[in-house]
Formats: sequence, structure tokens, C-alpha cells
Amino acid sequence: MHHDTALRAAARAIFENVYPGDDWSPVTFDEAERFRTVHYRNAVEAARMARACFTPEGARQLALL
Repeated sequence: MHHDTALRAAARAIFENVYPGDDWSPVTFDEAERFRTVHYRNAVEAARMARACFTPEGARQLALL
């Protein structure tokens, strides 16, 4: 996801807030990204869902074309 820096930053923010310490996730965001852990995949999906909420309706329709 290095090509979409905004989405990656959002996923990192979600990851670090939802999984704040070793009790929640045994690895850092960078390690989770590298190994595609379930924690990472959940954070990415949450970031995608959040982005959809902030994208204007017209822009979402154009993106589908």
C-alpha cells in the first residue's frame, strides 16, 4: 500500500489506536504490514471504510468509471 500514502497513514493511525500495545498486537505496524497480519488487514479495511465516508458522493461515482 506504499503507493497510497494517505490510506497507509490512516491505516497506521487506526492500527496504533486500536492495537495500542503488545497485549493487542505483538508486532509494530511496519511488521504487521510486511507480514499482512489480521491486525494490519483490519486496519486497512477500516481506513478504506473511513475514506469512503469522507469522499464526496460525486467523486465516488467518478472513481467507479
